[in-house]
Amino acid sequence: MSARDFFRRHVFHNLALKVTSLALASALWLAISSSPPSEVALNVPVIFRNVPANLEISSESIPSVQIRVRGPERIVRRLQSADVHAEVDVTGIPPGERSFDLTKAIAVPDKLEVAQVVPSEVHVDFDIRSIREVPVKPRVVPSYRVASVSTDPATVEIIGPKKQVDSADGAITDPIDVTGVHDQITVTVTRTAYVSDPLIQVTNPHPVRISITMEKEKVFPRLKAQ
Repeated sequence: MSARDFFRRHVFHNLALKVTSLALASALWLAISSSPPSEVALNVPVIFRNVPANLEISSESIPSVQIRVRGPERIVRRLQSADVHAEVDVTGIPPGERSFDLTKAIAVPDKLEVAQVVPSEVHVDFDIRSIREVPVKPRVVPSYRVASVSTDPATVEIIGPKKQVDSADGAITDPIDVTGVHDQITVTVTRTAYVSDPLIQVTNPHPVRISITMEKEKVFPRLKAQ
């Protein structure tokens, strides 16, 4: 193929369309680059990637970070929290308290830059994941006339950071109100058992059948008026 044929086929073919596309791209680039700089603050959750299967985050709350992003106003105006990421890779991390430099964990779209990260560092506790059985403890109110309480099942399995799981003494239920029950009777209700610690979960949260036997209310004879 001669040079003349090459230019005719690859350079001059649809030349008007190519020139128009180049002009539009140049105009768009000039519009963006000439846009005045702007800045916005976004609150973004910190995401921990590749947490080892045997570990749990034992901090009571997952940290979030405020990221101040700077760039052309037209891009910043359309920016959303989902466009900015704060991700920390914890592959192979051992149990214990760990500190992470968040300034190295931020990703923003092209043509934008990170102006500030608050806080710039976070501290997170990692603990070994633990599983054990705990008794179900129904909450019966009022409880002064309760003769006996039984549950089916009697225990539930919980999972979470070892320190919290070891300190849990049982799984409770929502209150069961027996106000107005006057005679000796067995009341059967169903409730879901849970642990108030938000770091602990019940592995199989099915309703628990609870049987409550009430004592017969004592009736005292009325004294005759003198």
